[in-house]
Amino acid sequence: MEDHSCGSIEHIRRRTLLKMAGLSGLSWLTPLGTALARHSEHNPSKRPLSLIVLWLEGAPSQLETFDPHPDTEIAAGSKAIKSRAPGILLGEGLVQTAEQMDSISLVRALTSREGDHERAIYNIKTGFRMDPTLKHPSIGSIICHQLHTDRDRTVDIPRHISILPGQMPGRGGYLGDQFDAFKVNDPVNPISDINAWVDDSEQKSRLKDLSFLDKHFLERNKNNKAVAGSLGTHQQQAALKMMSSEQLEAFNVKDVSESERLAYGDSPFGRSCLAALRLIEKGVRCVEVTLGGWDTHANNHELQAGRINVLDPAFANLIKELKKRDLLETTMVVCGGEFGRTPHVNPLGGRDHWPHGFSMAMAGGGVQGGRVIGETSPIVSKTETKPKSLLKDSHPVKDIHATILSQMGIDYEQELDTPIGRPLAVCEGSPITSLLDV
Repeated sequence: MEDHSCGSIEHIRRRTLLKMAGLSGLSWLTPLGTALARHSEHNPSKRPLSLIVLWLEGAPSQLETFDPHPDTEIAAGSKAIKSRAPGILLGEGLVQTAEQMDSISLVRALTSREGDHERAIYNIKTGFRMDPTLKHPSIGSIICHQLHTDRDRTVDIPRHISILPGQMPGRGGYLGDQFDAFKVNDPVNPISDINAWVDDSEQKSRLKDLSFLDKHFLERNKNNKAVAGSLGTHQQQAALKMMSSEQLEAFNVKDVSESERLAYGDSPFGRSCLAALRLIEKGVRCVEVTLGGWDTHANNHELQAGRINVLDPAFANLIKELKKRDLLETTMVVCGGEFGRTPHVNPLGGRDHWPHGFSMAMAGGGVQGGRVIGETSPIVSKTETKPKSLLKDSHPVKDIHATILSQMGIDYEQELDTPIGRPLAVCEGSPITSLLDV
């Protein structure tokens, strides 16, 4: 069972360690404590700069992907294959991903308190449960809000992008809509609305007129800040900057060689992973790429296999290319969905929703490859009433957020003021240090 109470190892962070060490002359600092403090000490040269989220909307089955239990009742006939990482098995369809497992680690006993798609997606994208009084920002929005470096100022295109957006692309929440993800579809097609409909002269004239109207409208409202924010001036300025930028070329995978493009698989998801790589190279902070179709309440095995066939070449080649271009150390990749699927197959051959122990794959950005954190049981009774009690070293969703944010050098414990005047911590989880320790 997880232990995040005050004083537990997971809860101890560098700030606490150094404070206590200072009081006691470091004499108490054990090798374990030294390792934890060293891990949490952010070395700018090693810090990840960007995040790529491979978002598997609909909830993949952990038993057919990252946590197979072959030859057991809960496998229901699903098979597993060995990976490059000793002792780590994957679902049989993840052949190419298995070859990259020395760079990928798995969190296998992830838990959520949400079994409904909409609520679970909100939870896993923000790290918080839904609250009727507040909209929390997604992790990409938090990263863009917190990180403003010289590198960010060289980026003309949006720093937070959602490709093939699903039901709920990343939103800025209480940080404001300027931190919403910029949404694009299959990158083989041109980005819509990126070119002006009129010539330069007419464009300048229209913008001048719009500025005049905005100015007088604001004056009539006594320069009210809320009214000023509603005018969308920031979006207009950002759009104009982007429309004339050469960095837009990063979205265009149509002109990439066929061999390079097809290595990711001949699919919108594969092409989008290639675009994500190109965008990261331009300095984009967070790219989310969605692959839907994982909600398999019927005919689970066949439908999961179809999705895995699309995921496998794209995920594997993304990791391979990040390594080849020396970008994996500065790019964190996270792959997973909102929850898992039941250990037992229903009468329709499907697996239903299962937030009581599912998997997330993580790589790069300081995550050590070839590790498995947490363990699910190969034996789960259909009448089990406390399935989380069967897990070993489990982690809640918010710990994934804390791990990402801490690695990116963001003080995830800090409190931000929300529009309703309620201070709120950026994240309430704890980093999963066992993913990171060298």
